[in-house]
Amino acid sequence: MRSDAGPRGSKGSRDSSGCRGSPDGGYVTAETAVVLPTLVLLMALLVWGVLTTAAQLRCIDAARVGARSAARGDGDALALARAAAPRGATVRLVQDKETVRVEVEAECLGPGGLAAALSLRLTAQAVAVREDVSGEGLA
Repeated sequence: MRSDAGPRGSKGSRDSSGCRGSPDGGYVTAETAVVLPTLVLLMALLVWGVLTTAAQLRCIDAARVGARSAARGDGDALALARAAAPRGATVRLVQDKETVRVEVEAECLGPGGLAAALSLRLTAQAVAVREDVSGEGLA
């Protein structure tokens, strides 16, 4: 009987805690190297999705604020809508005989190097009945 054999077995075999001779053979390190960039990309896309949703909500709010203000006859309806809109957004005001419509468009770029591939055009519009015109013709 050999004296170097302990209660766990021979000298060369060890448990699966990452020591020499384990059955893993470095696979955990390789799997981590593949999975970690994928998780980082997934997190970046999730954050981009949240930011895009927030920008869309700002477009909706800007259109609503502009339409309400223009319907009341305020002269600064476009300025109020631009202040509520995301940076770089285009705001248009269309007045008809009885209604006003505010349209807001904004460009939302993708994250990092994917800016061109994942860019979205966000749009929103709101329509309101004009309150500043007389009630002629209304029943």
